[in-house]
Amino acid sequence: MSFLILVRHGQSTWNLEKRFTGWVDVGLTEQGESEAEKAGSLIKDKNIEIHRFYSSFQLRANHTLEIIQKVLDSEKSFTKAWQLNERHYGALTGLNKIEMSNKIGSDKVFEFRRSWDVKPEPLKKDSPYHPLNIEVYKDIPKEIIPNTESLKDTYDRVIKYFNKEINRYLVNENILISAHGNSIRALCKYLFKLDNQQISTLEIPTGNPLMINIDNQLNIKSCEYLDKERSKSLVVF
Repeated sequence: MSFLILVRHGQSTWNLEKRFTGWVDVGLTEQGESEAEKAGSLIKDKNIEIHRFYSSFQLRANHTLEIIQKVLDSEKSFTKAWQLNERHYGALTGLNKIEMSNKIGSDKVFEFRRSWDVKPEPLKKDSPYHPLNIEVYKDIPKEIIPNTESLKDTYDRVIKYFNKEINRYLVNENILISAHGNSIRALCKYLFKLDNQQISTLEIPTGNPLMINIDNQLNIKSCEYLDKERSKSLVVF
């Protein structure tokens, strides 16, 4: 038996402003930092050793993990993988969700946010928000950097990385992943065997550790959100 702990980063500045963030780097709010600190305390209370830590390339997830590790008194380095990044929102990147709902309709915005295989229009390559123009992605082959993504696209890259680089350690090690709403939704779809309708309703709260007790065949024995006051439905449990 092992534990897999999934943590969506604490509240970011663009979460607060209700903007589509995607691959843009933004910082945590004070609330987001507090959420990360509480997440660390809740994990520490479980009195288990975390053997491996993973995060995306994005600052908000990295900072959340750094805060958690500080609370855990862990000095282990963590692995950064761009494949664990948030979904790329294409031309929606940086736009306000409420303003877009007023402009194109709430149903269309919901479709862009929660559908399985619908993706927004591509982000122009000269946009400062495009990963091609962000320094941290300079070593990633340009041909695999997305201009826009559906949840299915996000799922494909997240699960490919998870199966190649992470799940072999779950035989006897505890792992913590600090990532994003959609990359964690992708992992949940895979682990909980959710269908396309179920995944459209799954909400991932910021800074609330989802602790999954898993066997070495990736069968889930139990799971729980550690912050009970901010837990969300897990659909299948």
